[in-house]
Amino acid sequence: MINLSITDLALAMLLPFQIHYHANKNDWIFGKDLCNVISIMFYVNMYGTILTIMLISLERYLGIVHPMKSSLWRKKRYAIGAILLIWLVLLAALYPMESTDLMYEVKELNIKTCFDILKWNMLPNLIAWAVFIIGLFLFFFLIPFIITVVCYARIIRKLIQTSNRNGTGYERRSINLAIFVLIVFITCFAPNNLILLLHTIVRLFYGKSYYYAYKLTLTLSCLSSCVDPFLYYFASKDFRRKALELLNFRSRSIKQCVVRRDSVFSALTFSSGQCETLQNGNNHRYDHNQMSDM
Repeated sequence: MINLSITDLALAMLLPFQIHYHANKNDWIFGKDLCNVISIMFYVNMYGTILTIMLISLERYLGIVHPMKSSLWRKKRYAIGAILLIWLVLLAALYPMESTDLMYEVKELNIKTCFDILKWNMLPNLIAWAVFIIGLFLFFFLIPFIITVVCYARIIRKLIQTSNRNGTGYERRSINLAIFVLIVFITCFAPNNLILLLHTIVRLFYGKSYYYAYKLTLTLSCLSSCVDPFLYYFASKDFRRKALELLNFRSRSIKQCVVRRDSVFSALTFSSGQCETLQNGNNHRYDHNQMSDM
């Protein structure tokens, strides 16, 4: 959960530069170093979220389906090791992007693009490009997606077998989490990765392009950062407790504000020298100047 929040925070800090870039007619003015950082972090966020969700599903699968056998492995140090491994694998896989200047000057338009036009020399040949893109699709989307679906299918099956007729809150939350994760994969990650694979194939072997569709679906991957708090709510008891405490605190604060506001209005009414009383079902207005013992 902490790893997801870190990647979401990093993306939120870098998105304003991307917004300025597109608002400035795709003219990048912040230099090549920041262009590389933002482009790489964008994909680290997307693929890191996918792999972290896969690890969460694996952890919950082991805890629910094999609780005794997995007790030795479900520890904090192994979770930290798995997260560090994810970062190392992602940075290694994205090394071609890290070692290349992702800015490109379009002299005809007098603009400098950032990761919109890739240089062919980023990879040595056509086969390397195909391996790079297809490898990203297989190892950072398709395989994690299959593992996540299988894990949550086994979890739901186990919960149905062991639950009573009405089910418990924990079981319902686990089922809701499984459904929610599948929705995130289908809506946020599947369109972009499928279009990327299609665009790569037709671009490398047929000379056509689906780049506009790819950029459009790329924006959907940012939605994962917006919906991750719901994942925290379903998957983390501590987050759920803190969220409910915060909502209750805000509710109490609103009520206190209403009470104080009413008190202030009442004080202002009295201080103005006038008030209304209800006597025998009728409203009566009194002037403070006339009734000094008010």
